[in-house]
Amino acid sequence: MDVGEQMRRVPPFDRFPRVDETHAELDELRARYPHLVRLRRIGTSRLGEPLRVLTVDGGPRDALVIGGPHPNEPIGSLTAGQLVRRLCEDAALREELGLRWHVIPCVDPDGARLNEGWFAHPGDRRRYARHFYRPAWREQVEWTFPIAGDGYTFQGGLPETEALARLMDEVRPAFVYSLHNGEYSGAFFYINRSDPALAARLAALPAREGIPLHHGEPEMPDAQTVATAVYLTPGGARQARAFGAGGGSADYAARFGALHLITELPYWADERVGDTTATATPYAEVLKTGIAAQRELVDVMGAAMAAVRRDLRVPSPFHRSTEDMLKTYQDFADAWEGLPGTDRPATVAETFGNRQTVHMRRLRLAGTFCRALDAEAAAGNLTRAVRAQRARVREVFESWCDEAEAESGGRPIAIRSLVAVQLAAGLAAAGHARG
Repeated sequence: MDVGEQMRRVPPFDRFPRVDETHAELDELRARYPHLVRLRRIGTSRLGEPLRVLTVDGGPRDALVIGGPHPNEPIGSLTAGQLVRRLCEDAALREELGLRWHVIPCVDPDGARLNEGWFAHPGDRRRYARHFYRPAWREQVEWTFPIAGDGYTFQGGLPETEALARLMDEVRPAFVYSLHNGEYSGAFFYINRSDPALAARLAALPAREGIPLHHGEPEMPDAQTVATAVYLTPGGARQARAFGAGGGSADYAARFGALHLITELPYWADERVGDTTATATPYAEVLKTGIAAQRELVDVMGAAMAAVRRDLRVPSPFHRSTEDMLKTYQDFADAWEGLPGTDRPATVAETFGNRQTVHMRRLRLAGTFCRALDAEAAAGNLTRAVRAQRARVREVFESWCDEAEAESGGRPIAIRSLVAVQLAAGLAAAGHARG
């Protein structure tokens, strides 16, 4: 397979698709390739949205592709459509991969609809933050699979996750691909087995589209590296307990011995994310400064929430997400405290990445809190506390947007480049799953 040619064939995109447009593409694909694809409903979302999977026959073993496992991560909806088109148009590719593909472009349509305010403006970071939504941990499709161990049990319960679990039980996949993306990092990957050959192939893909690899801090402080920017997939009951949630799709895929891949791609590119040059600043100091900034974030937003909590009346997903982020960011700060091996110079990538994490969490939390308070106002709940904190949080949010814009300076990445890398990563991994 010529992966480079597959990447070059990805067309340009100027926006991310809305949920209705994703449904329309599924219908169009079924109509265009009726002899190759099947489209069926596998469940219903919490708000009554159909959850549909498109299947392309190609071999005796099965692959599952999950788009939109977090609703602020819509690259996968486009990647899913491109994958189906390639499979339908290229019989040799289907035969070479030897897999029956089950493709879900958007597994959390309810959450995706709450992000649609920025889908047509993918390079605008301020607009992204104003219209950002990411569910609380216990409402995330990716992290609510049933799991048990280490004295902890989580039974699940989200209809979207249950639909995915039923589908996995039915097809017993050899390969599961969860399509994710970040914001202002480099490109990185998670795989659930230590496969240096696959890791090397994955790590080589982003450079084909001019996207830097991630050389800064990993998402998790205890991440295990397989190759540069390729990590072993986090998960298990210990992590589930830490966040009060469930297992990930990788945990459930392990029941079938499946290869599991996550591709994380940024919206913005900055060469500093890949700069391993040592700075004059000790890494311990970079960590200390970042942790202090994150604790300040929690203190500022926590004080605003404490001032308004008794007045809140609307059970909105934005309120639940805000409360969840307050706890999660406090937990993250605790987890990074006192790590060993920090008595060395920080690299440019680590310094830049640490600061971008602060910006990301500030804008996510403050932006979501603004939406929670806007929901109260829209419902007519304009108590003195709601009015005061709505103005205060909005003011802080705008100042943090200004600061993030001044310190960042990266360029928006062309959507077609992001789709090309996600598509190529899935095709490359599928060959390893088949073997």
